[in-house]
Amino acid sequence: MDINLLLTYFILTTVFSFLIGLELKAYKMKFHENDSRIFLGTTRTYTFIGIIGFVFYKIEPNNFSVYIAGFLAITLLYSMLYYRLLAEKNSIVLYLVAVVVYSFGPLTNLFPFWLSSLIFVVTIFLLNAKTRLLNFNLKINIYEIETLGKMILLSAVVLPLLPEDKIIPYLGISLYKIWLTVVVISAISYAGYIVQKYLFPSKGIFLTGIIGGIYSSTATTVVLSKKAQGLEKNHLITASVIAATLMMYLRLIIISYIFNVEVVKTILIPFLALAFICAIITLVYYKKASNGVSNIEVEDSNPLELGTAFIFAFLFIITMLITNFVVDNYGSSGLKFLSIIIGFTDIDPFILSLLTGKYSIDSSVIASAIIIAAGSNNILKAVYTIWFGKDKTISSFVWLSILGILTILVGFFI
Repeated sequence: MDINLLLTYFILTTVFSFLIGLELKAYKMKFHENDSRIFLGTTRTYTFIGIIGFVFYKIEPNNFSVYIAGFLAITLLYSMLYYRLLAEKNSIVLYLVAVVVYSFGPLTNLFPFWLSSLIFVVTIFLLNAKTRLLNFNLKINIYEIETLGKMILLSAVVLPLLPEDKIIPYLGISLYKIWLTVVVISAISYAGYIVQKYLFPSKGIFLTGIIGGIYSSTATTVVLSKKAQGLEKNHLITASVIAATLMMYLRLIIISYIFNVEVVKTILIPFLALAFICAIITLVYYKKASNGVSNIEVEDSNPLELGTAFIFAFLFIITMLITNFVVDNYGSSGLKFLSIIIGFTDIDPFILSLLTGKYSIDSSVIASAIIIAAGSNNILKAVYTIWFGKDKTISSFVWLSILGILTILVGFFI
């Protein structure tokens, strides 16, 4: 082996081991200041463990005999430590960290540099995040983990098994594409849901509008409108509601980019312009709002519930059937009026059906239908604001109505 390459691998192993030793020392001072006897050592010890792992691997790199002997010796050493000193404790973190450090020798030699770096970063993060992980464990809902596991099964196992080339008659789309749309839209919604529930469980009203808009701008508008009745001033509610609509425009751009690049070319400028208008309105009302921002608790349903996913798939197929029928019999004008009607319901299945379906219309017509549906949905949200917020959300009602009408007009004349 080239001497420069060998030196590089050795330096990487030594540096990673040394830094983990430093982090372990900080871990010891933070969490075990009065119980240091459970540590065999920190910085120097773990640096030497890394060096020994490197040397033992290089002595016999073909069958790992010397390296395995070293591993067994470390295991025996830590077993004696735990047996004698940790009768009342059951954590083996120190041993696991020692194993990680000992493995850097062959890792740097046999695998790409990014893998060793990734393992190093993850190890540092886990050592430093003990308190946060413990707090997260107390907050996490076990049922949600089970649901996430089911969804991973359906997306990582079932999805690849679905046929990609067998097109369903009249729908013009395969089962694979149908389920792919469900997985993508669920993943986007779930990301917003996780951020909203676990990273900001008790957050300001304005942040609710921004994060909730990623998840569902309609549901967020309802929650904020209900909250408005308990507030004296509604400037912050208006800023938050319009911020949720801003996120809706950006969300639709991302979804369109994932499934139909041609449509993005048409909707990008109109949606960015509308998002810019929303940003101005949001900024004006946010500055008018007082600094006394109350917190808001949002009760959300998990968007990765299997029932929700199957309902979405069902609605997706139904809206695609309806869209096919309307396009075949009434053309582009019929599709635009259908978009207005669909906008007063859940627009995601309709928009996904437009983006993934095979229709005898131009992509610009599909883009127009998406824009019109978004505008119609804004009018629905305007109705929700006045219904749930009464006189407290008049400004939200006015601006959402204006945005809705403006968006629909853009859709018809684009």
